[in-house]
Amino acid sequence: MSNPSEHLGLLLIDFQDVFLKEIPDRERLLKRSTFALKAAELLGVSVAVTEQVPEKLGATTEVLSGSWDVNTPVFDKSAFSAFEAEGLHRWIESNQIDHLLLAGIETSICIYQTALQALGADIGVTLLSDCISERRLEDRAPVLEQLLSMDAHVLPSETIFYSLIGSAEHPQFREFNELVKEG
Repeated sequence: MSNPSEHLGLLLIDFQDVFLKEIPDRERLLKRSTFALKAAELLGVSVAVTEQVPEKLGATTEVLSGSWDVNTPVFDKSAFSAFEAEGLHRWIESNQIDHLLLAGIETSICIYQTALQALGADIGVTLLSDCISERRLEDRAPVLEQLLSMDAHVLPSETIFYSLIGSAEHPQFREFNELVKEG
């Protein structure tokens, strides 16, 4: 039986304090995104991070950067799409990723443009609905509608990770269940 998380990648996009301070639901966003990060690592999903012009705007918030594996690649970018970050294509190819889980900010800018480029490159996309956010809530619905019409998926992180676990018989079920209780 093949590992369902084998060709899956979690991309954490621009969780920098300069952006987070403008996000109304940032506490919930960070809690859910930390859950998604820990669940991905537990289940062997490849994880990468992008930072928008970090030399000017700062690094990823410590809430998340303190939670990921030391070998997690962090890609600097200046374009809004993560696909323009140097090294991201190599990460996707070397990990044989054919489907990306997207988390981050902002839904209407960097998440949207990253999803468009992924779909254009025949890479599946699922936006983790509880792990994305934006400054203006009214921007969310039209962006998600557009992406759904282009065959992207939008689901909560627990839905995705429970699907990967499959049953209570999974070897990591107990540990995963603890993450669920924390998150």
